[in-house]
Amino acid sequence: MKNPRITLVTTSIVAALTLAACGGGSTGTDGADGSAGGANGGEQMDVALVSKGFQHQFWQAVNTGAQEAADELNVDLTFDGPASETEVDAQLQMLRTAIERQPDAIGYAALDPEACKPLLQQAQDNDIPVVQFDAGCDSEVPVNISKTDSIVAGALAADHMAELIGGEGEVAIVAHSQINSTGVERRDGFVNQIESEYPDIDVVDIQYGDGDHLKSADIAKAIIAANPDLAGLYGTNEGSAIGIVNAANELGTEPGELTIIGFDSGQAQIDAIKSGIMAGAITQDPKEIGRLTVESAVKAANGEEVEPVLDTGSFWYDQSNIDNPEIQEKLYQ
Repeated sequence: MKNPRITLVTTSIVAALTLAACGGGSTGTDGADGSAGGANGGEQMDVALVSKGFQHQFWQAVNTGAQEAADELNVDLTFDGPASETEVDAQLQMLRTAIERQPDAIGYAALDPEACKPLLQQAQDNDIPVVQFDAGCDSEVPVNISKTDSIVAGALAADHMAELIGGEGEVAIVAHSQINSTGVERRDGFVNQIESEYPDIDVVDIQYGDGDHLKSADIAKAIIAANPDLAGLYGTNEGSAIGIVNAANELGTEPGELTIIGFDSGQAQIDAIKSGIMAGAITQDPKEIGRLTVESAVKAANGEEVEPVLDTGSFWYDQSNIDNPEIQEKLYQ
C-alpha cells in the first residue's frame, strides 16, 4: 500500500513527471468486494487532483480542504498544479501523468476548456471517473463540478461597485483570463449586471493581465492614465486585484480617490482593505471546494450518484465585516 503524500508541483513539466515517478505511478486499490476502497472502509482509494495553479493562496486553501476530506475518507491524494495559470501545456502534462497512473478517480480544474477534451476522453476510456472543481472542461466526461457561481459573484462585485460610486461614472476591469471559465464569468457577471441595472455607469475598458500582479499593475496604470474620470477598477482574481492596488500606490492615489474592488483573498488584499486603498472584495470558500471535490471523487469511484453542480457561494467583505467570524473562515492568507 502506498504512503499518503501530497505532490506540490510549482515548476516545470519535468518536475511534475519526476514527482509522479517518485509516487510510484501505481493504481488505486480496491475493497474486498471489488468496489473502490477508502470511504467503504477498505484499503486506501487513490485520487488525483490537477489544479489550475498552486502559487496563489486560493489553491493552497483548496488543497487544505481536499486533504482534510482525504484524511477523513481514507484517501491517498495527490494535488498538482502549474506554477502559473497561463501554463496550459504544463497542466495538460500533469493530467496526462495522472491518467497514466490509473487512479480510482481524477479531479480536474481546467485552464483551457477545449484543450482538455481529448485527455478527459482518455480517462473515460480507461474507466477513470472524472469530477471537476473551480473551472470546467467543455466535455461530457466529468460527472460534476464543485465551484463558485462566478456569474453571481461578478454581479455581486458590480452591485457593490455601483453602491460605492453612487450609481454613476466610469469603471474598468483588469481580468485574469479571457479563456478559462472563472475569468470569463467573473467579467461577464460584472458587465452584464452593470449594463442591466446601472445605466449611468459605463465600463470603459477591459484588459487582461493573466493574474500576474506585475503585468496587472502596468495595465491598471495605463487604464488610469487613459481615463482621467475613472471612478472604479475591478480585479477578477488575487493577482489582478493586487496589481491594481500596487498601481494605485505607485501613482500616489489616496484611499477613496479610486474605488478598487478585488476578488479572492490573501494577506495583500486583506491589508489593502484594512488600509482603505481597496474598498472590498469578493471571497470564495476554497476549502469547501476542495472538500466537495474529494467527496465527489469518492462517490464517483464507488458508482454513486453525485449532484451535477455544487455551488459553494461567494461573499463580500470590506472594513465593516472583515473581522466577523463567518467572513474570517472564508479568508485564505
